Amino acid sequence: QVQLAESGGGLVQAGDSLMLSCAASGRTSNLYALGWFRQAPGKEREFVAASSRSGLATKYSDSVKDRFTISKDNAKNTVYLQMNALKPEDTAVYYCHADVTISAMSGARGYWGQGTQVTVSS
Repeated sequence: QVQLAESGGGLVQAGDSLMLSCAASGRTSNLYALGWFRQAPGKEREFVAASSRSGLATKYSDSVKDRFTISKDNAKNTVYLQMNALKPEDTAVYYCHADVTISAMSGARGYWGQGTQVTVSS
């Protein structure tokens, strides 16, 4: 079992920055890649970014790759999502996700956090 605890959401204005954190715990939590998905009202949950188990490999969706940065602190087993130049269309509930590898991270399996709301006003 893997437990994921997100923090850092909030209300910001367009162009602002925000950092999300996700702390993973559980006996095997350090064996998983960690990433972020988001779900806006009325839309399907979509992949945002992911970090490999080691933190050396990352993957981004096209919509965020020039604005968001994912990083991992292996000592804390925590992944961070630095979000810059936020846009109103980034408004969503952001979910931390754990899966065996980045390439397997489709959202169809693995573990989920409870989600944190990010709201970007125009």
